[in-house]
Amino acid sequence: MNGENPPGSTLGGGAQLPAPPGTFEMFFTSSRHGARLARRLVVRRLEEWGVPRDSDASHGLALLAGELTANAVSHGHVPGRHFHLRLTCQPPPGPGERRSPVTARIEVSDARGERRPELRDHAARGTAHQEEHGRGLVLIDALASKWGVTDRTVGKTVWCEYALPSDGSWPEWVTRDTGADDGR
Repeated sequence: MNGENPPGSTLGGGAQLPAPPGTFEMFFTSSRHGARLARRLVVRRLEEWGVPRDSDASHGLALLAGELTANAVSHGHVPGRHFHLRLTCQPPPGPGERRSPVTARIEVSDARGERRPELRDHAARGTAHQEEHGRGLVLIDALASKWGVTDRTVGKTVWCEYALPSDGSWPEWVTRDTGADDGR
C-alpha cells in the first residue's frame, strides 16, 4: 500500500524477500476470492509451522483470518487497492522471561482509515440488516485473546492475537529467540 515490498512478499519476476521465521505476509486482491485465499494460506502456513490443520488453534485462526479479511473486503475496499495480511507467531518466553503463552497475531491492513470497526451490542435488536451483519467482531472478540485497530498513513490495520497451546511441540524456529524486536 505504500509501494514497499515487506519481507516475505513477492517481488516482480517471482523473487522473494526473506521473511523472518514465524512470519507470513502477502497482499491480496480486495475481493471475496482474495479473502478466501488469504484464509486458506493462513491454514497452510500454520500447518507448515506445526499447527495441525484439524486442531482447535488452526480452526480458530482460520475463522479470525476469515473475519478480518472479509471485513477488509466489505468495509475497507478502495478500488484499485489491495489488502495486506500479516501472520506472525511470537516465540514462547525464554528462560527467566515472564511472557504469556505462544501467540499468533493476524494483522489485516486496508486503505479505508475512516471506516473503523465497531463492536456492536447484538442483544439490542436493530433492523433486519443489522441482525444479519456485523457479527464478525463479536466472533473476533470471543475468540481472540485481544484485538484492536492501528491507524496507518493510508488506511488502518485491524489485528488480533490468539494464544496457542504451549505443549512443547513447536518447531525450533518458534522456540528460539530471533532477536527481532518489533516494538509490541
